[in-house]
Amino acid sequence: MKKYKVGYTTGVFDLFHIGHLNILRRAKEQCEHLIVGVSTDELVQSYKNKTPVFPFEDRVRIVKAIKYVDEVVPQTSMNKLEAWEKLHFEAVFHGDDWKGSNLYNKVEEDFKKVGVDMVFLPHTDGTSSTIITEKLKENEKK
Repeated sequence: MKKYKVGYTTGVFDLFHIGHLNILRRAKEQCEHLIVGVSTDELVQSYKNKTPVFPFEDRVRIVKAIKYVDEVVPQTSMNKLEAWEKLHFEAVFHGDDWKGSNLYNKVEEDFKKVGVDMVFLPHTDGTSSTIITEKLKENEKK
């Protein structure tokens, strides 16, 4: 039996890559029902100051097609506690590259108060949307 009934993770999922797939697979291994929040274009613009390559609707369709994903919801705010109030998950899954950061220390502290576990999953080294973008720029120059 899986450790959690309902789990939650979020992401932009732009330029979908193996690291994204690994997070979703590892999260699903630990919960019966995995909810994935896909960041809206507006949210990404607000905190990354850039527009995703693929529009929100396309990114949602890609994530919905992944066999590890049971439900997709729009992520319209970075406030994960707000999401918990609507979705009532028992665990939040995130890449361990954020573990120990001021932002996630606060998130983890807030979730402890309501009985939600913060589960950090191994980051896939050597791949990210930023790395892919840089490689594309390099290839464009050639």
